[in-house]
Amino acid sequence: MELMVVTLIIGFLFSLLFIAPRFSKSVFVCMECLDLFNLWWYLLNVDQTEKVHSDANTKTVRAYNKAEVLLHNKRTDCWIIIKEKVYDVTSYVEEHPGGDAILVHAGDDSTEGFFGPQHATRVFDMIEDFYIGDLEK
Repeated sequence: MELMVVTLIIGFLFSLLFIAPRFSKSVFVCMECLDLFNLWWYLLNVDQTEKVHSDANTKTVRAYNKAEVLLHNKRTDCWIIIKEKVYDVTSYVEEHPGGDAILVHAGDDSTEGFFGPQHATRVFDMIEDFYIGDLEK
């Protein structure tokens, strides 16, 4: 039903764009129709656009201090710090190709180990999935 109404409105507006200028001596009628159409299209889509952006950005960034991160130093609760950013890698511990090496700096700064030669370049993209916040200065 909604699709039919939208189609009818779009059809009407397009007809104004093409037919109205032929019956009018002024080009401004066409420009006014175009402005109305753009306004209508924006109002129709503004809510959907905002929803998409808000869904994509629902992750809130929080600042953690070193003491908070240090509490998460176990296989079942593992956070690491890489370049002043905090990552919760608990769900990745069992999948880590290097075995328990990921636990060596659990709850602490893993920057040096993370940027070591053993890691393929894809880990630099993967790590962002685990980002939970920044380390307080």
